[in-house]
Amino acid sequence: MPNQKNEPQHIPVLVQEVLNCLAAQPGQSYLDLTAGYGGHAAAIVQVTKSPQRAVLVDRDAQALRALKARFGDKAVSIIQSDFLSALSKLASEGRQFDMVLADLGLSSPHLDQAQRGFSFQTSGPLDMRMDQRQAMTADHLVNRATEAELTAVLSRYGEEPRARAIARAITLNRPISNTEQLAAIIAKAAGLKGRLAKIHPATKTFQAIRIAVNDELAQLEQSLPLMLEVLAPGGRLAIISFHSLEDRLVKQFLAEHAGNTYDAQLTILTKKPITASRDEIVLNPRARSAKLRAAAKIKTN
Repeated sequence: MPNQKNEPQHIPVLVQEVLNCLAAQPGQSYLDLTAGYGGHAAAIVQVTKSPQRAVLVDRDAQALRALKARFGDKAVSIIQSDFLSALSKLASEGRQFDMVLADLGLSSPHLDQAQRGFSFQTSGPLDMRMDQRQAMTADHLVNRATEAELTAVLSRYGEEPRARAIARAITLNRPISNTEQLAAIIAKAAGLKGRLAKIHPATKTFQAIRIAVNDELAQLEQSLPLMLEVLAPGGRLAIISFHSLEDRLVKQFLAEHAGNTYDAQLTILTKKPITASRDEIVLNPRARSAKLRAAAKIKTN
């Protein structure tokens, strides 16, 4: 596969663990709902030796360019779409796959490239869009939402205990032009206790704004039943989440469709979420918050 010299690099998390959970076999079909830069997909296609049976989905144009460069000489199908829209279309077509993977985390380039606006570590525009074709940006939320709306976003999506104070500070300091300015306002509003915390005081607010801009939780909640629908009987589903809100939705969905009842559709393969090893976290610190859950679809007679 060609080397992507002009594209930023991303280290996929829990690759071996994903391979173990999906139990990939030669000839199997594979759906990657958040293909990113193709790390998981490359490992799985190497096992299946069936690129023509792989469908890779991502809504980020930059990731799509990297995928096309990486798999350009292969027969994989690459789709630019959010995973909910892709799942809806695939389900309507009656498509099913032996393996389905969703890695819900941000790709490293999202955080490393200041112009994407995801990081408070560098100064960048208030953007945070995963799909840059959409109109909604972080700027819309930061500079136009009411204090009450901001408080609700920070509380719900960031689980931020200082949501009201931070929302008040944001509205009082408008217009806010970049991520560095926003992070400074948040840090000041958080007070001394926030500045002494183990994580940066802007972490939860940036997470909340990003989730709201990209409608991440609603997408996931609506997508989970469709993931089950496009999973072939005996097929395996693996989902990697990076914060408690996502993990909670995944855990509840799998539990609701598993068990010893007559109408159970899933067998849970991970009683507890699989997390990264110490060695992996040393090599890739962003793996430290990753949680992998997996299940197999029960074959019916």
